[in-house]
Amino acid sequence: MDIAALAGRIAVKRGAVGVRAAARDAGVSPATLSRIENGNVPDLETFEKLCQWLGEDPSRFLATPAVGPVASVHFRKKSTTKKETADALGSLILAVQEMLDDEAGSVEPA
Repeated sequence: MDIAALAGRIAVKRGAVGVRAAARDAGVSPATLSRIENGNVPDLETFEKLCQWLGEDPSRFLATPAVGPVASVHFRKKSTTKKETADALGSLILAVQEMLDDEAGSVEPA
């Protein structure tokens, strides 16, 4: 989801109108509208309400550039996992992802 485009479109639509008034018009809470303007991803129901309020097709914000998969690393906090171990595993995963990206870029299409 292109949250930056959604947030920008909301800011333009809202203009000088306060967050509370705009949120009421959109059918969402002021806190929710503020969070989305600050880059948080809305749930599906809120996204639908905002698209209706904006008069925008949801696909405008869902279209993303074609890119390969991106690795991200997330570990649950466990007392058995030392910070150094988590850092090393994260670095390893990201290094493998980079290697795979490099290999995919050097393969010529058939």
